Amino acid sequence: MAPEGAPALVLAVPGTPSSAIRSLADEVVSIARSELPGLDARIGYLDGEGDASAEFPALQAVLARTAEERTARYEQARAAGHDVKEPDGPVAVVVPLLAGPDSALLRQVRQAVMDSRVAADLTDVLGPHPLLAEALHVRLSEAGLARADRARLFTVATAADGIILASVGGDEAVQAAGITGMLLAARLAVPVMAAALDQEGSIASVAEQLRGAGSQQLALAPYLIGPEIDQSLIAEAAKEAECSASEPLGAYPAIGKLALAKYTTALGITPQQPQGTPAR
Repeated sequence: MAPEGAPALVLAVPGTPSSAIRSLADEVVSIARSELPGLDARIGYLDGEGDASAEFPALQAVLARTAEERTARYEQARAAGHDVKEPDGPVAVVVPLLAGPDSALLRQVRQAVMDSRVAADLTDVLGPHPLLAEALHVRLSEAGLARADRARLFTVATAADGIILASVGGDEAVQAAGITGMLLAARLAVPVMAAALDQEGSIASVAEQLRGAGSQQLALAPYLIGPEIDQSLIAEAAKEAECSASEPLGAYPAIGKLALAKYTTALGITPQQPQGTPAR
Protein backbone atom coordinates (compact mmCIF):
# COMPACT_ATOMS: atom_id res chain seq x y z
CA MET A 1 0.00 0.00 0.00
CA ALA A 2 1.08 3.57 -0.66
CA PRO A 3 2.02 5.36 2.56
CA GLU A 4 -0.72 7.61 3.96
CA GLY A 5 -0.30 11.16 2.71
CA ALA A 6 2.26 10.14 0.08
CA PRO A 7 2.83 12.56 -2.82
CA ALA A 8 1.02 11.97 -6.08
CA LEU A 9 2.78 10.33 -8.99
CA VAL A 10 2.29 12.68 -11.93
CA LEU A 11 3.14 11.22 -15.33
CA ALA A 12 4.51 13.92 -17.64
CA VAL A 13 3.37 13.02 -21.16
CA PRO A 14 5.13 14.64 -24.15
CA GLY A 15 3.78 15.21 -27.64
CA THR A 16 0.51 16.48 -29.07
CA PRO A 17 -2.32 15.04 -26.95
CA SER A 18 -4.80 12.67 -28.59
CA SER A 19 -7.23 9.97 -27.53
CA ALA A 20 -4.63 7.30 -28.40
CA ILE A 21 -1.98 9.00 -26.25
CA ARG A 22 -4.46 9.39 -23.39
CA SER A 23 -5.30 5.68 -23.61
CA LEU A 24 -1.60 4.81 -23.49
CA ALA A 25 -0.99 7.08 -20.48
CA ASP A 26 -4.08 5.72 -18.70
CA GLU A 27 -2.74 2.18 -19.14
CA VAL A 28 0.67 3.15 -17.76
CA VAL A 29 -0.79 4.69 -14.59
CA SER A 30 -3.20 1.75 -14.24
CA ILE A 31 -0.21 -0.62 -14.17
CA ALA A 32 1.51 1.59 -11.57
CA ARG A 33 -1.62 1.61 -9.39
CA SER A 34 -1.94 -2.16 -9.61
CA GLU A 35 1.65 -2.50 -8.36
CA LEU A 36 1.12 -0.07 -5.45
CA PRO A 37 -2.52 -0.01 -4.22
CA GLY A 38 -3.63 3.35 -2.90
CA LEU A 39 -1.27 5.24 -5.21
CA ASP A 40 -2.51 8.69 -6.25
CA ALA A 41 -1.45 8.70 -9.92
CA ARG A 42 -2.28 11.51 -12.33
CA ILE A 43 -1.46 12.52 -15.91
CA GLY A 44 -0.24 15.90 -17.13
CA TYR A 45 0.50 16.78 -20.76
CA LEU A 46 3.43 18.98 -21.81
CA ASP A 47 1.31 20.39 -24.63
CA GLY A 48 -1.99 20.22 -22.77
CA GLU A 49 -4.61 22.79 -21.82
CA GLY A 50 -4.30 25.12 -18.84
CA ASP A 51 -7.38 23.90 -16.98
CA ALA A 52 -6.82 20.86 -14.74
CA SER A 53 -10.34 19.62 -15.59
CA ALA A 54 -9.71 19.79 -19.35
CA GLU A 55 -9.65 16.66 -21.51
CA PHE A 56 -5.84 16.98 -21.80
CA PRO A 57 -4.74 19.03 -18.77
CA ALA A 58 -1.34 20.71 -18.85
CA LEU A 59 1.29 19.39 -16.45
CA GLN A 60 1.51 22.64 -14.48
CA ALA A 61 -2.29 22.73 -14.06
CA VAL A 62 -2.34 19.15 -12.76
CA LEU A 63 0.40 19.96 -10.26
CA ALA A 64 -1.43 23.08 -9.06
CA ARG A 65 -4.69 21.12 -8.65
CA THR A 66 -2.85 18.38 -6.76
CA ALA A 67 -1.44 20.94 -4.31
CA GLU A 68 -4.86 22.60 -3.84
CA GLU A 69 -6.54 19.27 -3.13
CA ARG A 70 -3.91 18.23 -0.60
CA THR A 71 -4.24 21.53 1.27
CA ALA A 72 -8.05 21.20 1.25
CA ARG A 73 -7.86 17.66 2.68
CA TYR A 74 -5.76 18.77 5.63
CA GLU A 75 -7.93 21.84 6.24
CA GLN A 76 -11.01 19.61 6.34
CA ALA A 77 -9.28 17.24 8.75
CA ARG A 78 -8.39 20.13 11.07
CA ALA A 79 -11.93 21.50 10.84
CA ALA A 80 -13.18 18.08 11.93
CA GLY A 81 -11.05 18.34 15.06
CA HIS A 82 -8.08 16.20 13.98
CA ASP A 83 -4.64 17.37 15.06
CA VAL A 84 -2.88 17.14 11.70
CA LYS A 85 -0.61 19.36 9.68
CA GLU A 86 0.27 19.31 6.02
CA PRO A 87 3.50 17.37 5.31
CA ASP A 88 6.65 19.34 4.46
CA GLY A 89 7.65 17.01 1.59
CA PRO A 90 6.83 17.28 -2.09
CA VAL A 91 3.24 17.47 -3.27
CA ALA A 92 4.06 15.28 -6.26
CA VAL A 93 6.77 13.25 -7.94
CA VAL A 94 6.87 13.98 -11.67
CA VAL A 95 7.93 11.05 -13.86
CA PRO A 96 8.68 11.88 -17.54
CA LEU A 97 7.14 9.33 -19.94
CA LEU A 98 10.41 8.96 -21.84
CA ALA A 99 12.52 5.86 -22.45
CA GLY A 100 15.71 7.88 -22.86
CA PRO A 101 17.06 11.41 -22.33
CA ASP A 102 15.72 14.19 -24.54
CA SER A 103 17.09 17.53 -23.33
CA ALA A 104 14.47 19.63 -25.14
CA LEU A 105 11.53 17.69 -23.69
CA LEU A 106 13.11 17.53 -20.23
CA ARG A 107 13.54 21.32 -20.29
CA GLN A 108 9.81 21.55 -21.00
CA VAL A 109 9.05 19.32 -18.03
CA ARG A 110 11.29 21.33 -15.69
CA GLN A 111 9.75 24.59 -16.90
CA ALA A 112 6.21 23.27 -16.31
CA VAL A 113 7.16 22.22 -12.77
CA MET A 114 8.60 25.68 -12.08
CA ASP A 115 5.58 27.43 -13.60
CA SER A 116 3.26 25.44 -11.33
CA ARG A 117 4.97 26.94 -8.22
CA VAL A 118 4.41 23.57 -6.54
CA ALA A 119 6.93 21.61 -4.48
CA ALA A 120 7.48 18.64 -6.78
CA ASP A 121 10.36 16.23 -7.33
CA LEU A 122 11.36 15.38 -10.91
CA THR A 123 12.75 11.92 -11.63
CA ASP A 124 15.07 10.76 -14.38
CA VAL A 125 13.75 9.09 -17.55
CA LEU A 126 12.82 5.40 -17.52
CA GLY A 127 15.89 3.94 -19.21
CA PRO A 128 18.30 2.42 -19.75
CA HIS A 129 16.97 -0.71 -18.06
CA PRO A 130 16.85 -4.47 -18.76
CA LEU A 131 13.03 -4.34 -18.79
CA LEU A 132 13.19 -2.01 -21.79
CA ALA A 133 15.38 -4.53 -23.62
CA GLU A 134 12.69 -7.12 -22.86
CA ALA A 135 10.00 -4.79 -24.18
CA LEU A 136 11.95 -4.14 -27.39
CA HIS A 137 12.38 -7.91 -27.86
CA VAL A 138 8.64 -8.46 -27.44
CA ARG A 139 7.76 -5.72 -29.94
CA LEU A 140 10.20 -7.18 -32.48
CA SER A 141 8.77 -10.68 -32.02
CA GLU A 142 5.21 -9.32 -32.38
CA ALA A 143 6.26 -7.87 -35.75
CA GLY A 144 7.77 -11.21 -36.80
CA LEU A 145 11.28 -9.73 -36.74
CA ALA A 146 12.69 -11.84 -33.90
CA ARG A 147 12.07 -15.15 -32.19
CA ALA A 148 9.85 -14.89 -29.13
CA ASP A 149 12.56 -16.49 -26.99
CA ARG A 150 15.73 -18.57 -27.27
CA ALA A 151 14.20 -21.62 -25.62
CA ARG A 152 12.06 -22.31 -28.69
CA LEU A 153 14.18 -23.61 -31.50
CA PHE A 154 11.87 -22.79 -34.42
CA THR A 155 13.07 -20.11 -36.80
CA VAL A 156 11.26 -16.98 -37.89
CA ALA A 157 11.64 -16.55 -41.65
CA THR A 158 11.66 -12.76 -41.37
CA ALA A 159 13.89 -12.59 -38.25
CA ALA A 160 16.41 -9.78 -38.48
CA ASP A 161 20.14 -10.36 -38.22
CA GLY A 162 20.86 -6.72 -37.34
CA ILE A 163 18.83 -4.19 -35.34
CA ILE A 164 18.77 -0.40 -35.63
CA LEU A 165 17.69 0.98 -32.26
CA ALA A 166 16.03 4.30 -33.11
CA SER A 167 15.98 7.03 -30.44
CA VAL A 168 15.25 10.76 -30.26
CA GLY A 169 17.19 13.34 -28.27
CA GLY A 170 20.50 13.59 -30.11
CA ASP A 171 23.87 12.12 -29.13
CA GLU A 172 23.02 11.73 -25.44
CA ALA A 173 19.96 9.68 -26.32
CA VAL A 174 21.94 7.51 -28.74
CA GLN A 175 24.54 6.75 -26.06
CA ALA A 176 21.85 5.86 -23.51
CA ALA A 177 20.00 3.72 -26.06
CA GLY A 178 23.26 1.91 -26.75
CA ILE A 179 23.27 0.56 -23.18
CA THR A 180 19.83 -0.98 -23.62
CA GLY A 181 20.97 -2.06 -27.10
CA MET A 182 23.73 -4.18 -25.57
CA LEU A 183 21.14 -5.94 -23.41
CA LEU A 184 18.93 -6.48 -26.45
CA ALA A 185 21.86 -7.85 -28.46
CA ALA A 186 22.50 -10.38 -25.70
CA ARG A 187 18.86 -11.49 -25.83
CA LEU A 188 18.75 -11.82 -29.63
CA ALA A 189 22.35 -12.85 -30.33
CA VAL A 190 22.49 -10.36 -33.23
CA PRO A 191 24.25 -6.98 -33.52
CA VAL A 192 22.29 -3.93 -32.30
CA MET A 193 23.35 -0.33 -33.03
CA ALA A 194 21.65 2.85 -31.83
CA ALA A 195 20.81 5.74 -34.16
CA ALA A 196 18.95 9.05 -33.91
CA LEU A 197 15.63 9.63 -35.64
CA ASP A 198 16.13 13.38 -35.21
CA GLN A 199 19.61 13.58 -36.76
CA GLU A 200 19.81 13.62 -40.53
CA GLY A 201 21.70 10.65 -41.94
CA SER A 202 22.03 8.81 -38.60
CA ILE A 203 19.66 5.95 -39.50
CA ALA A 204 21.16 5.44 -42.97
CA SER A 205 24.71 5.53 -41.56
CA VAL A 206 23.97 2.84 -38.96
CA ALA A 207 22.16 0.70 -41.57
CA GLU A 208 25.25 0.93 -43.79
CA GLN A 209 27.54 -0.06 -40.87
CA LEU A 210 25.41 -3.09 -40.01
CA ARG A 211 25.28 -4.24 -43.62
CA GLY A 212 29.01 -3.66 -43.95
CA ALA A 213 29.51 -5.95 -40.95
CA GLY A 214 27.54 -8.72 -42.64
CA SER A 215 23.92 -8.21 -41.57
CA GLN A 216 21.62 -8.97 -44.50
CA GLN A 217 18.16 -8.46 -43.02
CA LEU A 218 17.80 -5.40 -40.81
CA ALA A 219 14.96 -4.29 -38.55
CA LEU A 220 14.29 -0.93 -36.95
CA ALA A 221 13.24 -1.00 -33.28
CA PRO A 222 11.91 2.33 -31.94
CA TYR A 223 13.43 3.02 -28.51
CA LEU A 224 10.41 5.20 -27.83
CA ILE A 225 7.22 4.95 -25.85
CA GLY A 226 5.23 6.65 -28.60
CA PRO A 227 3.91 10.13 -27.77
CA GLU A 228 7.28 11.87 -28.03
CA ILE A 229 7.39 11.92 -31.86
CA ASP A 230 5.22 11.92 -34.94
CA GLN A 231 4.75 8.24 -35.82
CA SER A 232 5.42 8.99 -39.49
CA LEU A 233 9.10 9.49 -38.60
CA ILE A 234 9.38 5.78 -37.80
CA ALA A 235 7.98 4.77 -41.19
CA GLU A 236 10.28 7.26 -42.95
CA ALA A 237 13.31 5.93 -41.05
CA ALA A 238 12.43 2.33 -41.93
CA LYS A 239 12.12 3.34 -45.57
CA GLU A 240 15.49 5.12 -45.38
CA ALA A 241 17.11 1.99 -43.93
CA GLU A 242 15.22 -0.26 -46.38
CA CYS A 243 13.91 -2.49 -43.61
CA SER A 244 10.82 -3.29 -41.54
CA ALA A 245 10.07 -1.70 -38.17
CA SER A 246 8.45 -2.87 -34.96
CA GLU A 247 5.97 -0.80 -32.96
CA PRO A 248 7.07 1.66 -30.23
CA LEU A 249 7.15 0.37 -26.65
CA GLY A 250 3.71 1.81 -25.89
CA ALA A 251 1.99 0.65 -22.72
CA TYR A 252 4.07 -2.49 -22.32
CA PRO A 253 3.73 -3.49 -18.62
CA ALA A 254 7.38 -2.67 -17.93
CA ILE A 255 6.70 1.01 -18.64
CA GLY A 256 4.21 1.30 -15.76
CA LYS A 257 6.50 -0.69 -13.46
CA LEU A 258 9.49 1.52 -14.26
CA ALA A 259 7.45 4.70 -13.76
CA LEU A 260 6.46 3.42 -10.33
CA ALA A 261 10.07 2.44 -9.55
CA LYS A 262 11.19 6.01 -10.32
CA TYR A 263 8.48 7.31 -7.96
CA THR A 264 9.29 4.96 -5.08
CA THR A 265 13.03 5.55 -5.42
CA ALA A 266 12.49 9.32 -5.24
CA LEU A 267 10.54 8.87 -2.00
CA GLY A 268 12.82 6.25 -0.48
CA ILE A 269 10.07 3.62 -0.54
CA THR A 270 11.37 0.13 -1.26
CA PRO A 271 8.62 -2.07 -2.70
CA GLN A 272 9.41 -5.19 -4.66
CA GLN A 273 11.69 -4.41 -7.61
CA PRO A 274 10.00 -4.60 -11.04
CA GLN A 275 10.39 -8.01 -12.60
CA GLY A 276 10.29 -9.01 -16.24
CA THR A 277 8.22 -11.66 -17.93
CA PRO A 278 9.23 -15.13 -16.68
CA ALA A 279 11.34 -17.11 -19.13
CA ARG A 280 9.42 -19.79 -20.97
